[in-house]
Amino acid sequence: MMVLFTNCSIKYPTTKQSGKEDIAYLIFVSEGNKKYEVDVVIDETTAFSAKTVKAKKSDLKGKIYSANTGKRKITVSKKGQKIYEKYIFLSPQETKTILLQWKNRL
Repeated sequence: MMVLFTNCSIKYPTTKQSGKEDIAYLIFVSEGNKKYEVDVVIDETTAFSAKTVKAKKSDLKGKIYSANTGKRKITVSKKGQKIYEKYIFLSPQETKTILLQWKNRL
């Protein structure tokens, strides 16, 4: 005996997402295989020290730093020398990789 059900639907419980947190993330990648600390300034108002991660072709694993979303001016310096300065746009929940190239060897 075969039973056929037509026009039947099963309702599963659903969840609603109210919105993602309005924050983005930054990760600072060093040139070569060196780790070091840098000074970071965002929009000339927020300043902090950050640790870099080594540049590898595999996944970047290391410390990430949160930042407000939108257009931001990021300035990075090491030992008083500016090594990165750029306006970037940060989207909610985005992790932006900042590649640092310092001309002097550490």
